[in-house]
Amino acid sequence: MEEFIERNERDDEREWIRRVLEGHKEDYAFLVNRYKNKIYGLLRGMGADDQDAQDLTQETFIRAYRKLASHDPGKRFAAWIYAIAANMLKDLQRKKRRSDGPAGSFPELSPRDGPEDALLREEHRRELHVLLQNLPPNYRIVLLLRYTNDLSYEEMSEVLNVPLIKVQNDLYRAKKRLKQLMTTGEAITNAMP
Repeated sequence: MEEFIERNERDDEREWIRRVLEGHKEDYAFLVNRYKNKIYGLLRGMGADDQDAQDLTQETFIRAYRKLASHDPGKRFAAWIYAIAANMLKDLQRKKRRSDGPAGSFPELSPRDGPEDALLREEHRRELHVLLQNLPPNYRIVLLLRYTNDLSYEEMSEVLNVPLIKVQNDLYRAKKRLKQLMTTGEAITNAMP
């Protein structure tokens, strides 16, 4: 069933891309609305501050629009646009390091959540964001691509431009390291009066 839904979403995206390429530029809004929060979340999770993440999200869509004709319809649009976003952030970070020297957004709260649920969820988000920031960048990005953006190993390999085995190893090690950080964090939290 999940594969059927994914196939329908891909077909829908191909149709929207085809329409945009045929001159229906206003249809690009469909793709923007589908991916803007995920791209913003990916960028924040990779270490971009709020303003940079907002700016890069917008620039990602501008760049993707200009290069839309080069998108391979056999590949997922999500993987392609995440690669653009990740590369733009890497470029920005390189520029900042040269000039200077050298937080994750997650899905919105459900309207059914009460104030206590909202508070707990926000606290967990902050804790997870702190833990993610303690991971090396290659571990952080594979976790984000896999679990917040639902990419396959093959798609992650394309986005990151690394061999499939590196993606698999990094994801395994990232989960192991995150678990260690969570256990250490729990021990520290439980030891506090």
